Amino acid sequence: MSQFGVDPLISGLHTVLNLRAKQHALTATNLANIDTPGYHAQVINFENALAQAIGTNGESLTMSVSNPDHISATSLDTPEILTLDPPDWAQNDNSVVLERENARMAENSLLYRGVAKGLSTKLAMLKYAASDGRG
Repeated sequence: MSQFGVDPLISGLHTVLNLRAKQHALTATNLANIDTPGYHAQVINFENALAQAIGTNGESLTMSVSNPDHISATSLDTPEILTLDPPDWAQNDNSVVLERENARMAENSLLYRGVAKGLSTKLAMLKYAASDGRG
């Protein structure tokens, strides 16, 4: 059963929205530190995080810890963050490239809006079905 108890697709879309929101915050932080010497830009390893979120049948995969001595299960609340190396031409060991961050922000915003629209459509379909087609 999914996080929302209704449909695994809704849970999956919710997960993607959360990951996209976290990427937006990372990109904003990168842009804010564009002139900070030694700052290394960060990005979510989105493909890896998404692969963790969905299994082969589309169900959400969650790990559980059955013994307190076990290593804790990883969560999408803390996705893998990649630190980018500065380009060869960087003078202050800063790896923030304005054009790359702007492109990442634009792409992430577009994908976020697309997923939000998909989630909205799915919820509208459920609302319609719940009202026996009278809504």
